[in-house]
Amino acid sequence: MNSTNPVGWFDIHVADFDRAKKFYETVFNLKLMDLPIEWGKQAVFPFSPQSSNISGALVEKTDMKPNANNTVVYFETEDCVSEESRIEQAGGKVVQAKTYIGEFGYVSIFIDSEGNTVGLHSIK
Repeated sequence: MNSTNPVGWFDIHVADFDRAKKFYETVFNLKLMDLPIEWGKQAVFPFSPQSSNISGALVEKTDMKPNANNTVVYFETEDCVSEESRIEQAGGKVVQAKTYIGEFGYVSIFIDSEGNTVGLHSIK
């Protein structure tokens, strides 16, 4: 059993990107960095790739309805397919199989046994 913290990233889904970005920059007195537009409207909270701090992004979802399940936590893993292969037998459902996200590696998205949207992230 591994005892290290597997959380590595989070997405906060927002309906109005500009409004949400201004909100978080104002509340936390920081500047979010916009990601390439071909990924959709996204802005990253400050972080250093050389450190072990966890970060995340605001992600615009135009069809998003405010609710308590609009934040996606990503768990770090060696290879998404390992955990992905155990999701359905554990009572969950894979909704996005391992997908390449460029220089940042790969992600998988699943619904857990309680209906929460959760992600996996791996470099390979």
